[in-house]
Amino acid sequence: MIKLPVQNKRIPERNCVGCGNQFPKNQLIRVVKTQSGEVFLDTTGKLSGRGAYICRNSECFKKARKAKKLERSLSVTISDEIYDKLEGQVAECEN
Repeated sequence: MIKLPVQNKRIPERNCVGCGNQFPKNQLIRVVKTQSGEVFLDTTGKLSGRGAYICRNSECFKKARKAKKLERSLSVTISDEIYDKLEGQVAECEN
């Protein structure tokens, strides 16, 4: 019996829109914009729509919010209500 070497599965990396650093995709939070224009967190990472990734760090989220980086990468205007809701969800994921 011949044993083949085990191949390591490559984990895709994505850039955080807040700090610009690259991280493995599974360590980031995905913010998605659906075709109807709704913006929310995608905890599964599998929803269809335009996605942007952000660190599990509330400071990084605040940076992205202040510079409107999420709006730019998703090509949509995000209201303060949605930002506040997203910030609360990011804080939950941080802990």
